[in-house]
Amino acid sequence: MLTAVCFDADDTLWHNERFFRLTQDRFYALLADHAAPDHLAERLLDAERRNLGQYGFGIKGFVLSMIETALDVTGNRVPGEVIREIVSAGQEMLSHPIELLPGVEDAIGALAPDFRLILITKGDLLDQERKLAQSGLGEMFDGVEIVSDKSAPVYRDIFQRHGIAVSDALMVGNSVKSDVLPVIEAGGWAVYVPHGQTWEIEAAEPPESHPKFRRIESLSDLPALVATITHHT
Repeated sequence: MLTAVCFDADDTLWHNERFFRLTQDRFYALLADHAAPDHLAERLLDAERRNLGQYGFGIKGFVLSMIETALDVTGNRVPGEVIREIVSAGQEMLSHPIELLPGVEDAIGALAPDFRLILITKGDLLDQERKLAQSGLGEMFDGVEIVSDKSAPVYRDIFQRHGIAVSDALMVGNSVKSDVLPVIEAGGWAVYVPHGQTWEIEAAEPPESHPKFRRIESLSDLPALVATITHHT
């Protein structure tokens, strides 16, 4: 039976992608004289994909990818004030207050008495620690794991270190690629909570027919779903 419920953080517990989208719009405006928004979006996404192995996930890598894209589309002639604006936009993102998604606190509170709760998030260590501290949710988790990427071996290692059988673990998140597919591959349960704004790099098809896959529209639906899974297992 289920003994642990694990949560993704960004766009599962609190808003995140919306700030990237707003910054991208600002980036497109800054370079409007050099390239159309669609072209800039394509070049920026290419840069982000190339740079993931070096910079990892998070705002700092995003800022560096924007600067690289600005240099590319201007033939290395991007004005210094544009670079400064990009850096400033990144600093604003790093200091933006946390806004919890609907139903988060109630869902976590309802599950806490009966399950071990683990936060499993990827991204920049300092930024993720900042967001968790500002969220006010930190004390509700039995463990926090900030990783550079999410894969089946990573999940297996986390569950093992916390003394949790993979088959007894359930992961909840907004990314099929990171929060669903690797957990199911590892042997656990996965619950997909669509956010509406998902980074293109995180796009993947949900495994609708898999017996350990579930979909909910809000974390408010999670306690009832967990109860159903626990009852049937």
